[in-house]
Amino acid sequence: MSSQAAEALSSTGSSPAPHPELSQLADQAVQRALALGATDAEAVVIQSEEFHVNVRLGQVEQLTESGSRALGLRVFFAVDPHDGSAGCRTASTSTSDLSPHGLSRIIESAVQLARVTGPDPFAGLPEREEFGSHDAASLALYFDDVAAVPAAERINIARRAEAAAMASDPRIQNSSGADFSANTVWRSMINSRGFSAAYRSSYCGISVTPIAQDAGGSMQRDYWYSSARAARLLQSPEEVGHIAAQRALRRLGARRVTTQRCPVVFAPEMARSLMSNLLGAANGDAIYRKSSIFTGRLGEQVAGENITMIDDGTLVLDHGLDGSGRLRAGGFGTSPFDGDGLPTRRSVIVERGILRSLMLNTYSARKLSMQSTAKASRGLAGTPGIGGGNYFLQPGEVTPEEIIAGVPSGLYVLQTMGHGVNLVTGDYSVGASGLWIENGELAFPVEQITIAGNLKEIFCNIAAIGNDLEFRGAGAVPTLRVEGLTVAGS
Repeated sequence: MSSQAAEALSSTGSSPAPHPELSQLADQAVQRALALGATDAEAVVIQSEEFHVNVRLGQVEQLTESGSRALGLRVFFAVDPHDGSAGCRTASTSTSDLSPHGLSRIIESAVQLARVTGPDPFAGLPEREEFGSHDAASLALYFDDVAAVPAAERINIARRAEAAAMASDPRIQNSSGADFSANTVWRSMINSRGFSAAYRSSYCGISVTPIAQDAGGSMQRDYWYSSARAARLLQSPEEVGHIAAQRALRRLGARRVTTQRCPVVFAPEMARSLMSNLLGAANGDAIYRKSSIFTGRLGEQVAGENITMIDDGTLVLDHGLDGSGRLRAGGFGTSPFDGDGLPTRRSVIVERGILRSLMLNTYSARKLSMQSTAKASRGLAGTPGIGGGNYFLQPGEVTPEEIIAGVPSGLYVLQTMGHGVNLVTGDYSVGASGLWIENGELAFPVEQITIAGNLKEIFCNIAAIGNDLEFRGAGAVPTLRVEGLTVAGS
């Protein structure tokens, strides 16, 4: 961002913005459902403001600015134990029509639907004693400077990022475009068991995707991005554009390699995708369905002793500012409460290779006769799913350069394609492209290859973990070296 724009930005704000009229609507929805006979009810209300602009070759191709308000409701009817069953009948509805008529319609609809659904022995809100205090202000989720950036400056930021990429090298004459996005969200949840809490959050991001072309007409594209809770924490558009250009240029001249088993080094973005499968395997719903490689493995060794994976919904990061000073900001997966209303927490999922904890919401915890680990994810409609906060792999002590230098011949992965992961068997097979490593150095780009192995072996065969842990999203994993994968090419 320009220094003039940065100076114009207002100070941070981390306390929730009060929207008493919306909280009242949520409370009224809960009380109305109870009056109609529901045993329990829960309402979520969200107000959001979103902005997105896409610029290509300096021209605005798409610009969207919108605001919305919506309410979601879940109702529960406890089953009479004399009927020979247990649990609750439940239904959910949602609407963006917050008029009295619109709210009455969805409340009555939810109640009517719940009366005719089958009983579920595991359905229901958490017990009253499970709800704790929620301090949204300490999590630093909202910053005024995001909303303070004028629309014209937002468009200019995208233009500057693309222009910087195209000015980096004469081989870049085209672009898939650059984007700037910003949003602020206020979220409140109220239920009939005494829970009531709210928070607001902010987000902004820049991305650009240049296209590089060599003398032979071969083209390659790549991207780079920067995202943050606060506008002042974004990388400059010029830096984002320059990095994106270098990433595209290094792909020129890509070729295939012969099929072989070799070490594979995963760049942080690809390592994050790989290790997210560990959390997927620890998903409580998958465990209950016996559709995970970790089924029945709680307390057992499921990865190498160098693997410690943590999911932390309370994470607040300390960022250095350009020039001087520091700024604390909550992680992208940070929130004061989960989709069930329980206080978020830090969970060690795998500790030194041992599966210590599962990803559980209230529903899956009841299925497994366990306690929730506060990993519920919740939209407006439907039942809560399972989703983490900020997951990360504990970093090692070696640099990415040292990891690459230790590989005599192997692959450095920059991109994977497809979803060839089977969490029931552990089979892993994805398309990939990247750079070939020869004698510890990056030698030439490669493409049209496939990486294959099995997650049970991959998690145990991570030979090196980098020290380059950086949160660019809700998950962060440093550079990884995995032994013994099959790289299928020509």
